[in-house]
Amino acid sequence: MSGEPVRIALVPGVLALLPSYGGLEDPVADLRAACLDAVAWLGPGPGVLASEQGGRVAAYLCGEVSSRDSVPPRPPAQGVVVVANGSATRTEKAPGHLDDRAVGFDDDLRAALGAGRPGAVDTDLARELWADVGGLLRLAQEVEVDPASVTIDYDADPFGVQYWVMRMEGVRR
Repeated sequence: MSGEPVRIALVPGVLALLPSYGGLEDPVADLRAACLDAVAWLGPGPGVLASEQGGRVAAYLCGEVSSRDSVPPRPPAQGVVVVANGSATRTEKAPGHLDDRAVGFDDDLRAALGAGRPGAVDTDLARELWADVGGLLRLAQEVEVDPASVTIDYDADPFGVQYWVMRMEGVRR
């Protein structure tokens, strides 16, 4: 399977995307729309690289796309949903509280992702800043990303957590 082309959708594992966490108003409507569009771009049956929480979010997003999708199935190896996010310490009200290193960490991670280097992460600092980067590390082991293919659909830090939705293409190692 080496050299096989693959599409990748990077989405955050934010539980607010799950219907069970919804309310009368959708606080993540723009994020949800970007995630669904990116996952739909993969086609049906993508693989998932995620933590347990991220896997729940990916399953929901893939199910939402599948329920609206009329495209015939294709092999799952052609698409991968990677669930990851930047720091969760960008503000005083963030889950991990304010850490002055968060913005710099997120800027560096954004630059690495844009350059097609998802594995270029300081894992110790990621852990300290509550960043979920396990899916990115697995992606780096499995896929060589084409930096020219990287597009950013969403880049914001609601709730003091850095979220990205990105699309990229590459080849399996």
